[in-house]
This record gives sequence, structure tokens and C-alpha cells, in this order.
Amino acid sequence: MAALRYAGLDDTDSEDELPPGWEQRTTKDGWVYYANHTEEKTQWEHPKTGKRKRIAGDLPYGWEQETDENGQVFFVDHINKRTTYLDPRLAFTVDDNPTKPTARQRYDGSTTAMEILQGRDFSGKVVIVTGANSGIGFETAKSFALHGAHVILACRNMTRANEAVSRILGEWHKAKVEAMTLDLAVLRSVQHFAQAFKAKNVSLHVLVCNAAVFALPWSLTKDGLETTFQVNHLGHFYLVQLLQDVLCRSAPARVVVVSSESHRFTDINDSSGKLDFSRLSPSKNDYWAMLAYNRSKLCNILFSNELHRRLSPRGVTSNAVHPGNVMYSSIHRSWWVYTLLFTLARPFTKSMKLG
Repeated sequence: MAALRYAGLDDTDSEDELPPGWEQRTTKDGWVYYANHTEEKTQWEHPKTGKRKRIAGDLPYGWEQETDENGQVFFVDHINKRTTYLDPRLAFTVDDNPTKPTARQRYDGSTTAMEILQGRDFSGKVVIVTGANSGIGFETAKSFALHGAHVILACRNMTRANEAVSRILGEWHKAKVEAMTLDLAVLRSVQHFAQAFKAKNVSLHVLVCNAAVFALPWSLTKDGLETTFQVNHLGHFYLVQLLQDVLCRSAPARVVVVSSESHRFTDINDSSGKLDFSRLSPSKNDYWAMLAYNRSKLCNILFSNELHRRLSPRGVTSNAVHPGNVMYSSIHRSWWVYTLLFTLARPFTKSMKLG
């Protein structure tokens, strides 16, 4: 093929020769896909052999991978001073023959974020992840960033947030990742974050409401609300309301609210079945840390469901998720008893990547 010869390679596999109108391309993470210019569509399988392929090995010496203004990957040959959209490693692809899963679902509890995003290119997409400096928030942010998205780590502690940014850049120096201050325990901070984000004049395609606290002793925020309720639910509720217009303009867009299976073990209604507001932000005498956490997670699900009902007609979906039993996070740090329990349970639970 002429394109292969331009890259300094020869076409040695006639079986893999593409029909007229087809082009072979690669994603950032090394998967091969095929573009049909006649029908204006793409697919993972080779149009003749039906095989899936991936790149094997690193780029040849002197070559570098870049991304153009449209988010498409191209390659620079610094030695011969030329560029091409054809990956020079395409002559050395290997067949990908995944075993068919025995379960019905495509993904399960043992699937990592990187596996879910495998082969996807998020170039041009903007993602916000709250509480992204550690735990499953960090793994989520890193996975999006390594697949080309512009990721914003929305965190309270900027020192730890900047360290998280450095860790992601250490894995891929061209990752588009930055940290911004967001303290969900202060509604004014949520407002300032939204204003600062809107000032960037960018889209927002994914908002992951991940940040949470657990097992805190009773305390009130500066806004006069119980801390667990405000950080886990109300702060995110307010953030989504402030960014709702950006999400709708960016449609298709998505909100993901990280909840928990523990939402099942509580109620927020009184004996007559009506919402009891005193249970949402209880007084010190009526406070139990575990129950406060469970109620905040129930609020997450109710909020996500109603948000989806209202915004899905405008192209914005909302999903509440349970990440599984994750004991490797630092969410238990507020009380030594929970730290001990989490440590003992770790061998039987998910890692951060699986969460």
C-alpha cells in the first residue's frame, strides 16, 4: 500500500489488504480500527478477515505520536522530518482473539476502568471528577485522561490534587489534566468552582460526583448543615444545578453519581410516609454516623433518578452507581475502628482499579 511505503514499510500481508475506500487507523492506546470513507462509518473488525488487531511494541526510534486540533492521532518522524496519520507499527499488528465471556454481561465486578475504556478515544471530551486525588476518583480521572479526555480533578486539598495530576502526567506526559479547588462542605466554594469552570468556555461531557465522607463525628458546616449530608449529597446537588446549562449545551452528556448499596438500610420518611427533613440534617442527639452516610447515599439515588427524568429529553443522562465493596480507599480515616475493620476486610473486597 502506498501509505505503508510512505511510512517506510512494505505491505507483506496480502490477506490484510483493504478494499477500496477503506483506511486503517489506530487509537491512542494501540487498538486498530477501520474507516469506510464511502459509507462514512468505522468498525473494529477487518472488513475482509473479520479479525480485530492491536499494535505490538513501541514506536520506532525517532518517531513520536501527536494529536491534531480535531483530536485525531498522527505520527512525526523526526529523523526524516515528515508526518503521517498512518501508525508505522501497523505492519507489526497482532490478532486480538478475546475469549467469549461465560456471563451474560460484557463487564462484571472484576473489570477495571481501563478495560471498560479500552479502544475508546475521548479526545475533545471534558470530564470533571470530584474527590479525584485518591481512591476510585483518582482511578476514574486517570482512566479518562489516558484515553484522551480533558480531565479536571475537583478537590478540596490542592496539594494532594496537584500530586495526583503529576502521577497521571507521569504515565502519559501529554495527558490533559488539571486540578481545581472544590470544597463541598462550603456552598460558596461550590459556587466559585462553577464560576471558574464556566470562565474556561469549554463543554462538559461527563460529571462524576464521586467525593464523599464516611463515619464522621457530628459537626455542622459553615452553611449550618450536618457535614455528611452536605458533602455527600447537597454539595453535589448544588454543583449539578450550577453546571446544568453547560451540560445541556454539551449534549450528549452524562452525570454519574457514586452512591452505595448501603442506601437500602435506611429511610428518610416519617411514620406517615412523608419526607422527614430532620433526618437529612439531624441534630447532635439524633446523629449516628453510619445512618447519616446511608441516608446521604439514598439521597444520591433519588436525585440521580429525578435528574435523569428531567434532563434526558435534553440529551443529558444521569446514573447512580454502586462501586462495590472497596476497602482500599481512605474514606474510613475518621475513626480507628472503621480503619481496623476495613483493613481486615480488604483481602475479600475490590481494589481501587476494580472499583
